[in-house]
Amino acid sequence: MQSAASPLMPIPGLIDPVPVPRAVTPREDGRTDLMGLSRPQIKAVLEEAGLDVKAAKLRSKQLFHWLYHRGTTDFDVMTDLAKPMRGWMADRFVVGRPQVVEAQVSTDGTRKWLLRSDDGQDYEMVFIPDADRGTLCVSSQVGCTLNCSFCHTGTMRLVRNLTPGEIVGQVMLARDALGEWPKGNMAASNDGANDVDEDDDAPQYTPDGRMLTNIVMMGMGEPLYNFDHVRDALKLVMDGDGLALSKRRITLSTSGVVPMMARAAEEIGVNLAVSLHGVTKEVRDELVPLNRKYGIEELLQACADYPKANNARRITFEYVMIRDKNDSDDDARELVRLIRKYKLPAKVNLIPFNPWPGTDYECSTPERIRAFSSIVFEGGISAPVRTPRGRDIMAACGQLKSASEKKSKAEMKRLSEEKQAALG
Repeated sequence: MQSAASPLMPIPGLIDPVPVPRAVTPREDGRTDLMGLSRPQIKAVLEEAGLDVKAAKLRSKQLFHWLYHRGTTDFDVMTDLAKPMRGWMADRFVVGRPQVVEAQVSTDGTRKWLLRSDDGQDYEMVFIPDADRGTLCVSSQVGCTLNCSFCHTGTMRLVRNLTPGEIVGQVMLARDALGEWPKGNMAASNDGANDVDEDDDAPQYTPDGRMLTNIVMMGMGEPLYNFDHVRDALKLVMDGDGLALSKRRITLSTSGVVPMMARAAEEIGVNLAVSLHGVTKEVRDELVPLNRKYGIEELLQACADYPKANNARRITFEYVMIRDKNDSDDDARELVRLIRKYKLPAKVNLIPFNPWPGTDYECSTPERIRAFSSIVFEGGISAPVRTPRGRDIMAACGQLKSASEKKSKAEMKRLSEEKQAALG
């Protein structure tokens, strides 16, 4: 989605990242896609297109407002630009959105979009509405390299990282679909263009009363294995002159890429969620193979050191409940012990396992989940049970996988064995 030259893209393997070139697909019409570009980047492409430095600085500020604050894709409605400038922009630039291949709505109101990139790669995003909030689950990669055995996405091969434009484009597309861009009033200016009445516009641009209030980086892929692009996209989402979503309303989920966690706190600063799913080495090695590189103790120490964590911004541990695998009373007591040992300001989200074609795992019984939750609660740690959402459209946690990527159970087993062999 971005037309600027892209550096080598690190595709992390289970042991070490492997840098490979990522070819950018140029647009057939030769125009540059502005989606995902920051103010300095917009200014740079305007200068390359022929504007002088002063004009490029002014126009980049105006474009940034229209792109990210108002969600505009049509230069003709950018009314604080004179008409000749609008035409000049339209000849050279475009404001893109991901291509929607399929949009589904669950019986519980959950929405799932299958999206396609300019180079023909498919990925998914999910919107989950609740009474007091609306959460968008955003993908960071096409496929995944981690092979978490309970996760449908983990059966895909990693194709590539998503660009900043493809990541923030998911948020833009959701706002489009929900009709949640501020309108504002236009007042005629002296040069024949129109100016935005910011006093009218500003009160409309708050999360209050909006459907989309929160973002979770919990879709396809491991966000910390696409760190630079995720960081750059989230900075656009959090920019007060753009999408203006508070960092307190954004959560980044990781399977435990320990070396990147402190950097995420420093450079992004959003809430942290950790896919734990097991409290012993044997079980977590199976469920989250990355545990073989960064073990539970090392991961929990990184959580204890996470500078943004406090009682007001607790670390969330995601814990999928799998029958006879990680759901015993002893598992619950060990979970409490570990959190207490590292003095973590934490809560635990208990997630009933969401089945998918080909899996051998089963969801814990409701009685077992309640018993597990009670033990953790009695240990002084919040442990709510997440209500499964969007199961009927394969939009629930662990079910995301592009429809174009379907494999037989035997093929999935073979791929799993290959990845396990790579770990030694």
